[in-house]
Amino acid sequence: MSALSLNHVSKVYPPRSAGWRGLLRPGMKQRPGFQALNDVSLTVEHGEFFGLLGPNGAGKTTMISILAGLAHATSGSASVCGHDVVTDYKEARRSLGVVPQELVYDPFFTVRETLRLQSGYFGLHNNDDWIDEILYNLGLDDKANANMRALSGGMKRRVLVAQALVHRPPVIILDEPTAGVDVDLRRTLWEFISRLNKEGHTILLTTHYLEEAEALCGRIAMLKSGRIVALDTTEALLARVGGADLEDAFVRIMHNEDALKASA
Repeated sequence: MSALSLNHVSKVYPPRSAGWRGLLRPGMKQRPGFQALNDVSLTVEHGEFFGLLGPNGAGKTTMISILAGLAHATSGSASVCGHDVVTDYKEARRSLGVVPQELVYDPFFTVRETLRLQSGYFGLHNNDDWIDEILYNLGLDDKANANMRALSGGMKRRVLVAQALVHRPPVIILDEPTAGVDVDLRRTLWEFISRLNKEGHTILLTTHYLEEAEALCGRIAMLKSGRIVALDTTEALLARVGGADLEDAFVRIMHNEDALKASA
């Protein structure tokens, strides 16, 4: 039983008509649907620190949305810790913590209230000890009673990380968690996440900071136009492509798919 599994997953978003309010007018053509994922099969084992890389629009966020139950696959199946994300969605979601790209927050609550509310979604009502530990490790302990709308963008992103961790999920997905944040947050975040990984948590990371992926991830998949075009250990990818570093290897693969055939 893998931590994360996708089996021949495809996702096609339905076409939008070119007309006003979804109505086609004479002479207008129906726009084709958009295929975000195309027959993707992938497994991430328990305890891995796994990197999912690709350019904007490659399908990374769509894959994460399917795993999190926010989108349904057009075909194929996905599971979290052996729980199908459709037929056993409650356990699948309980096993997963997701840090999204977007800054989403409720402006009416303090940081601590936000984390207590998130705990309640999972039936955890006496969770303050773990909340205190998360706040400390993410450098939020002095902001615990601050209103969310009063925080800086970097502090709000720390709260998103805390929300994903508050129910102690065995699998954590970080969707570009350090985009636009300062060096201090990046260092604090990676120290804490690396510690959780050593304690047995599975981590899936998407990032455009490829030096982060190279330093942290034991195995990496690269997506392009909804397909996996590379899948191997970080060391093996560098050796096979011949790049000086992961960024160099990434550029070579994205510009020349024949540089490396996808492997299982």
